[in-house]
Amino acid sequence: MKDKRILYVSSEVVPYLPENEVSQASFDTPKMINDLGGQIRIFMPRYGSINERRHQLHEVIRLSGMNLVINDMDMPLIIKVASIPKERIQVYFIDNDDYFKRKGTFGDEEETLYEDNDERAIFFVKGVVETIKKLNWVPDVIHVQGWMASLLPLYMKKYYNDEDIFTDTKIITSVFSSGFEGKLSKNMFEKVAFDEFNKKDITALKDATYTNIMKNAIDHSDGIVISSEDISEDLTNYIQSSNKPFLPFNAKEKMKDFYPEFYLQKV
Repeated sequence: MKDKRILYVSSEVVPYLPENEVSQASFDTPKMINDLGGQIRIFMPRYGSINERRHQLHEVIRLSGMNLVINDMDMPLIIKVASIPKERIQVYFIDNDDYFKRKGTFGDEEETLYEDNDERAIFFVKGVVETIKKLNWVPDVIHVQGWMASLLPLYMKKYYNDEDIFTDTKIITSVFSSGFEGKLSKNMFEKVAFDEFNKKDITALKDATYTNIMKNAIDHSDGIVISSEDISEDLTNYIQSSNKPFLPFNAKEKMKDFYPEFYLQKV
């Protein structure tokens, strides 16, 4: 893995958010590749629950200041950065006061999903790609972890498909059992369609369940990692019938035996 560039785009990452299946994997996988000599970057949203002082976040002025168009609205992009203690791993935070200043991660105190989670997801993935372009740091592989990041394969393959710098970049998506209950906004399809996608590429988003959002990510990825022992039968069958290379579930202690080969040779 020496000198290979791997970009991790994650919904949640330890130690910035509480430990769960996604946030722990979003730390363990980059750490493993970093220890093997790979060059890595992590991007995640800057949720309001993240203590900026404790984690020593600071704004990167040269990367901030751009406006992203989300459903015909101009939304300012703020980029912050921090380093995971003892790991020498840089984490970039996509921030916007309207989308991420609130204290909840995906929903309110009653765990009701935020109505604009679809817009937050669009803003997040656009912010990641625009920031990578400014950094002029072209990844060999982009590894997507968590549903908030799951629109990135679609946007990379269809919205940014004319960006020559990403011609050789491969996209891998992790599929977890944990997602969300219910559906995102009933208007998600129209909000994504505003970016002039061919409607056949986003049909699954008309019914914005966790399963359908992940199916859309699978459709536009070059490879899949099954990151939970117990993903649904529906998603298991969809992955197996996709004709995409996929890595079966492996325990944490065995990841280093399989991930590097998958990154470099299978996709």
